[in-house]
Amino acid sequence: MKTIRLTVAQAVIKFLAVQFSQRDGKQRRLIAGVWGIFGHGNVAGLGQALEEFGDDLDLPTYRPQNEQAMVHTAAAFAKHTNRSSTFACTASIGPGSTNMLTAAAGATINRLPVLLLPSDYFANTLPNPVLQQLEHPIELDSSVNDAFRLVSKFYTRITRAEQLFTALPEAMRVLTDPAETGAVTISLPEDVQTEAFDFPLEFFHKRVWRIRRPVPEPEMLEAVVKLLKNAKRPLIIAGGGVMYSESNAVLSEFASSYGIPVCESQAGKGAIPWDHAMNIGAIGSSGGLAANILARDADVVIAIGTRLADFVTASKTAFQNPDVQFIGLNVVPMDAVKLSGVALIADAKRGLEALQTALGSFKGTSASYRKEVSKLKLEWEKIVTEYRTPNSSQGFLSQTAVIGMVNKAVGGHSSVICAAGSMPGDLLKLWRPTDPKAYHVEYGFSCMGYEIPAALGIKLAEAKREVVVFIGDGTYLMMNSEIVTAVAEGLDFTIILVDNKGYGSIRRLQMETGSPSFNNELRYRNPKTKRTDGKPVIVDFVKHTQAMGATSWYADTYAALEQALKAASKTKGVKAIVVPVSLEESARGFESWWDAPIAAVSSQSNVKKARKNYESKLEKQRKFI
Repeated sequence: MKTIRLTVAQAVIKFLAVQFSQRDGKQRRLIAGVWGIFGHGNVAGLGQALEEFGDDLDLPTYRPQNEQAMVHTAAAFAKHTNRSSTFACTASIGPGSTNMLTAAAGATINRLPVLLLPSDYFANTLPNPVLQQLEHPIELDSSVNDAFRLVSKFYTRITRAEQLFTALPEAMRVLTDPAETGAVTISLPEDVQTEAFDFPLEFFHKRVWRIRRPVPEPEMLEAVVKLLKNAKRPLIIAGGGVMYSESNAVLSEFASSYGIPVCESQAGKGAIPWDHAMNIGAIGSSGGLAANILARDADVVIAIGTRLADFVTASKTAFQNPDVQFIGLNVVPMDAVKLSGVALIADAKRGLEALQTALGSFKGTSASYRKEVSKLKLEWEKIVTEYRTPNSSQGFLSQTAVIGMVNKAVGGHSSVICAAGSMPGDLLKLWRPTDPKAYHVEYGFSCMGYEIPAALGIKLAEAKREVVVFIGDGTYLMMNSEIVTAVAEGLDFTIILVDNKGYGSIRRLQMETGSPSFNNELRYRNPKTKRTDGKPVIVDFVKHTQAMGATSWYADTYAALEQALKAASKTKGVKAIVVPVSLEESARGFESWWDAPIAAVSSQSNVKKARKNYESKLEKQRKFI
């Protein structure tokens, strides 16, 4: 057997460079590159390997400013490529590695493949405790990296070179499995990274991992056909699985053929164009009028590629028909059986194609139901248009109108990014995408700080796509440093920095629960009250974004925003438009609710009132369906 002598780190890099994914006959590199912040735990191991071999292997290394951010970038890249490609991320021992935990959790929750290579303590334990090592009194082999076990779909620690022969292929299998994918973590002790071993050359041969497309079982298909043929008011919920399986065209045809309305989750928005006759918009807690009215009385609900999280089900109050039945078309069995669903465990595209064939000459829903759907869609679109239209007589900029103006300026093909605050709810209702990749909102983990790193991920996945980042001032202050990375990489996107002076979304929720505003606005500490309710703290976001290399504008009127958008469209690089908006205003709820528990005991009258209203809403919550 021919061998090559390499360090463990060098072997990892050489192996990653020859891994490919394949779906529907299309191949692409599985690991597109490596994001790394080097410290003493990885600079002489993975850092040395990437410097020596990275160029020859066409495996570029990227330098971020924050370890959490680089994992967000990898996740966004994976999402935009429909989980066919991702990045590896390496960080140094201790805080460098644990900084990746939050984004790792987000990737796993959102079922997005990312490869994490955190450095670890010395495997030989001779110099213990090393710098930044956590000591455990009864477990000598534990480390802070064990925290990755809970948030990873695959985890291992390499203490011998031979372990790579099983660990790396298994990691690739999980990354490319549509049901199991998420964060994959291979912990690499700093001494092991630099150790040499004679690796078989065949270990570095090209390998193609086919992304499977399972088909549904005939028995379950028969059960689903029976349900649909007897349904009077069916409804489809489109989730992220529609995107990842690239079943958009099949879903569009299916909905049209059988007259079944399609509503959208955050991950499924854009599954079919907003102006499709059967697209009735967002459902659930952040949903719109048409979808929530139809959900209330639906008798059969086809949940395609969705986790059926609380925002989709309006905390299990959305479906009030006592006889409603669910069909779970999902590649993940755990998701397919939710809400007592008839589990059609399959790839969304293959499942829809098989279902369409099995339905045969079925004509679909009645003319009266289709007419009702059309009427509700028209009514809802009028409401959306009203929210999106600027009203200069208000005396302030509304977040909803800002969304409408930006959408109009950049069109329905440009990718919009958001993750937290009140904007995901407003965007879900109001953004009008015409392309499956035009809506990129991370809401499984709703992680503040995701937005700007995600822009890097999308631009690296599709350089020519126009990208718009919607970000609140609170989130921006948490993680803005990747503007520097984007400038260094020569990337081009626009940031709409919506300034409502703090955590406006949570302030609104706080006051809806009966509490007065407390500790959510960005204010000085008041020497009289000892609370953070003094004068507002003013941050010059224009200067701040400019200091990191962005071209920036301040738009405090609709006219100024229009001019800034025009100027940004003609400017290369990172652009930032700072827009002050009302702290109070956003799109209201429509026939929806979200279970946010309110204090059961309080001396405050408003809290008591809010609790009473909360208890009345609980009466509509389905305990089991």
